[in-house]
Amino acid sequence: MASVVIIEDDQRIRELMAHVLAGKGYEVEGAATALDGLQRIVATSPDVVVLDMGLPDLDGAELLKMIRAVTDVPVIVATARSEDTDVIRTLDAGADDYLVKPFSVEQLEARLRAVLRRSASNGAAPAIIVGDLRIDSGSRIATLENTALQLSPKEFDLLVYLAERVGIVVSKRQLMAEVWRQPYGGSEKTVDVHISWLRKKLGETAAAPRYLETVYGVGIKLIDPT
Repeated sequence: MASVVIIEDDQRIRELMAHVLAGKGYEVEGAATALDGLQRIVATSPDVVVLDMGLPDLDGAELLKMIRAVTDVPVIVATARSEDTDVIRTLDAGADDYLVKPFSVEQLEARLRAVLRRSASNGAAPAIIVGDLRIDSGSRIATLENTALQLSPKEFDLLVYLAERVGIVVSKRQLMAEVWRQPYGGSEKTVDVHISWLRKKLGETAAAPRYLETVYGVGIKLIDPT
């Protein structure tokens, strides 16, 4: 039985989601505020979080940062904010999926199943394939054109993080928080160095990128060169 924490200030919506999901076999807890939701996440270590962005005590974007500082739990954002900039910014900040209100609880449950499949610890995650690059996070093996890449553990973690977000620009600060687990400090020069090493092993340069494309002043993204 998967456990879910729903952080939603609208009591009607929160109770409807909880009722339907509980009927489908989920163990559900609800919270009406950001701080109550964070406390429940820390206390219960749920399998997935459903997060509204318009909360009374703290904006959902700030809560997402706080969640990502303490856990990798999958987070599905469920909000009325539909602008592309909001969606991109939220996914960049660490959300695993994004639903725009209004939506059916059945659609939410389908998204829950999807993120739970991706995060299942008792099964092998599918390999990530981008162009001629193949990354198997279970065996921690990455190959380029069927040749194994000799990556350090942190280079591999960096590559996986970017490959899971193909086409999405990720900031250095986000990489420090998510890959190096230093959400409140650390030198971004570390990111630059590892990206440089990773480029070399991928057979490219910053001047002639193939997979790692720098968006100046914003961050970096992994792209499909095919």
